[in-house]
Amino acid sequence: MAEKTTVNADLEAKSLLVERVFDAPRELVFKAWSEAERLSQWWGPRLWPTTYCTVDFRLGGVWHYCMTGPDGTQSWGKAVYTEIVPPERIVYTDMFSDEAGNSLAGMPTMVITVEFVDLGGKTKLVSRAEFASKEELESLVQMGMVQGLTETWDRLEEYLAQV
Repeated sequence: MAEKTTVNADLEAKSLLVERVFDAPRELVFKAWSEAERLSQWWGPRLWPTTYCTVDFRLGGVWHYCMTGPDGTQSWGKAVYTEIVPPERIVYTDMFSDEAGNSLAGMPTMVITVEFVDLGGKTKLVSRAEFASKEELESLVQMGMVQGLTETWDRLEEYLAQV
């Protein structure tokens, strides 16, 4: 069976491109990315679900979340929205954070552009993460980011099929 989610890490371009077509209208897929009660239902790999999520969906607003692993380990993240074009595009700066929302020094920061392409009842999601260095990208790939993103987008597909 062909993989539904394509992930391409380009070390020279310092970018990670993720693409997938979802069997849901663009407006619904966009809402799934822009509302805390929806994001918390699908964000994170299967064994690291989102256990805390707040979204202030506006320019300069913050999405703050926590994924909790099977042993109780917490991984906090924070995103700051820099561009919002409903229902076409969301751009945000994504970083590792602590529970208070302070960014963690020494951890990679990414600028992520998510595009929602209308395919007439279906939506092609295109996410491009840009990194400051290829070492930052390599470190996240080694941490399992590709597998985590694939599982996260599988969970998004399952969520969209239920709503």
